[in-house]
Amino acid sequence: MSDAPEVNREPVVTPVRVVIGLCLVAPFVAMLWVGSYAKTDPEVAGIPFFYWYQMLWVLLSTVLTMVAYKLWQRDQRARGSRKGGASQ
Repeated sequence: MSDAPEVNREPVVTPVRVVIGLCLVAPFVAMLWVGSYAKTDPEVAGIPFFYWYQMLWVLLSTVLTMVAYKLWQRDQRARGSRKGGASQ
């Protein structure tokens, strides 16, 4: 038997980190699943669906990456404050 004290470790996979992962993976899945957008209709301002869908994902990817970054910062601050240390 060991007399070492038990260390309460926080779980590595938390709901916030799952959301962060989904935010970062969603654009890849959307762009790699070409069959879902390999068509011309509907057109927007004369631009086929194939093109405007990809351009829409450029904007969505930016927003999702920003959300993931903000959630990561918040998660790191929360972990730092629970440990009693100063965080950046």
